[in-house]
Amino acid sequence: MLNNRYAIVVALAAIVAILPLTFPSSYYLRVASLVWVSAFAAIGLNVLMGKAGQVSLGHAAFFGIGAYSAAIGPAHFGLPSWASLVTGGFISGALAYFVGRPILRLKGHYLAIATLGFGVLVALVITTESRWTGGPDGMSVAKLTVFGWRASSATAWYWLSGAFLIAGAWIALNLDDTPTGRSFLALHDSEIAARVVGIDVAGLKLRAFVIAAVYGSIAGSLLAMMNGFVSPDQAGFQHSVELVTMVVLGGLGSIVGCVVGAAVLVVLPQLLTVFQEYENLMLGFIIIVSMVFMRDGIVPMARKLTVRP
Repeated sequence: MLNNRYAIVVALAAIVAILPLTFPSSYYLRVASLVWVSAFAAIGLNVLMGKAGQVSLGHAAFFGIGAYSAAIGPAHFGLPSWASLVTGGFISGALAYFVGRPILRLKGHYLAIATLGFGVLVALVITTESRWTGGPDGMSVAKLTVFGWRASSATAWYWLSGAFLIAGAWIALNLDDTPTGRSFLALHDSEIAARVVGIDVAGLKLRAFVIAAVYGSIAGSLLAMMNGFVSPDQAGFQHSVELVTMVVLGGLGSIVGCVVGAAVLVVLPQLLTVFQEYENLMLGFIIIVSMVFMRDGIVPMARKLTVRP
């Protein structure tokens, strides 16, 4: 298991290091950065869905909280951009803790609807509180500045987002060998069995929810500062569905699957622009076909085809 963790992290680092050598322009650096940030958010959601076996249809709410923290902190409170990123993570973690206590007592589709309602509520607050958030029009975001260094170029954001992805993957992979990680797996297999052996099921669900929220918030802050702009769409239901699709399409429980799922959902629309008004139709069709023939996800299915008994 230890060697496997190292292999995954080294492979991700190698991909991040080698890809720029193949890119003909900075546009590809921009697309790759979007993949890394989306994969980072998906890794956090994978802890909740793939490890702990819980469902969330409102995860973009934490993404939006992180994004607007990066915007509101410098604009209204004069906070440094890096401090706004950290503040957003704390706010999302605290909110996930207090909100998660009641809603994580639900199961199945009741839990899904509860998280959906939370996501809709956060998006509504962001849209209506125009004095703070700019309302439906969104607001500009200050670029990330650390000790006088300002991340403004596509190259800078490529390496920065890649570093966050590798760090996030390493933390999630190491979680598996901790008591919490092993308890997550027990909870995923059977909530009743986990409770019988003495696992605090409610507390464990809450822990996974908080971890996923912090990951989502950091990803939202990174994307907001990279774009220099944020809009309520970042916290919308469609974005929540996209994050869930990344995790499921790549393979539940797989860190590599999160990266693959994010790459498919970010890169594929760029390739399908040749179909113009049929772009969304083609994207939906490809995802449906993928899920029909690869029900476990792309990475688990590829593993089954390549590893012979």
